Amino acid sequence: MRRSTLFLAAAALLLALPASAKPAFLKKAKEAGITQVTSCKSCHAEKMSKDSLNDAGKWLMNEMKVKKAKEVDPTWLKEYYAKKK
Repeated sequence: MRRSTLFLAAAALLLALPASAKPAFLKKAKEAGITQVTSCKSCHAEKMSKDSLNDAGKWLMNEMKVKKAKEVDPTWLKEYYAKKK
């Protein structure tokens, strides 16, 4: 009984983690001088939801496919925000 409770708790924790957004993404965007990226909500409509992306997040996911990249690179947002001007 105790083992199954621990397993369920661990599974719930893993499922609660974001799929793509990482604190390192925020740091990398800031280091690249992208001032518009201030939190997870810069790309996500809801902080912990991988399925609820805003326009910037959807754009990044599309760029990942176009560039055939394995992971999103937050520095690509320079292009996104340059087009928004």
